[in-house]
Amino acid sequence: MGIRLLSMISSVKQFNKLHSVVTRKQISDVPKGHLAVYVGETEKKRFVVPITYLNHASFQELLRKSEEEFGFQHPMGGLTIPCNEEAFFHVTSRLNNSL
Repeated sequence: MGIRLLSMISSVKQFNKLHSVVTRKQISDVPKGHLAVYVGETEKKRFVVPITYLNHASFQELLRKSEEEFGFQHPMGGLTIPCNEEAFFHVTSRLNNSL
């Protein structure tokens, strides 16, 4: 029983190390001046957008929808925007053209 417990503890430690590495990798792949958002109504996709988008009314509307649906408890662990990808691309392409 003691050996089995030690094996389980070792497995948990390995999982925690791997999870830590994956989390750091996800955080580190967001360049300075950007933020990661998860977009989608059912299946969520991760996008990295410039923080300057936060100043624009059209992006703020997406954030209001997110607040209405999720409050401050986002299921993906990051900012989740509950709209379809097409609507997200429409807003972000307009913002890219205005920058």
